[in-house]
Amino acid sequence: MVEPQATVTPLDSPDPSVVLLTVEEAARRLRIGRTTCFRLVLAGEIESVTVGRLRRVPADALPAYVAKLRHRPAHAA
Repeated sequence: MVEPQATVTPLDSPDPSVVLLTVEEAARRLRIGRTTCFRLVLAGEIESVTVGRLRRVPADALPAYVAKLRHRPAHAA
């Protein structure tokens, strides 16, 4: 019996030619909620731009955000 092949989804392999993402796409790539991502965008934590009336996140802003998180000092609980 032949095993079914796994399908590749856009989440698994992001298209490198995409320059601007919707906030929802950025949230999926970061594996966070849509509302959390909108909050981070509006707070300026994740860089975004407006195109007309649309809010978009540059694809290279996501690695920059993660790098910023990695170098942030840990908070005492």
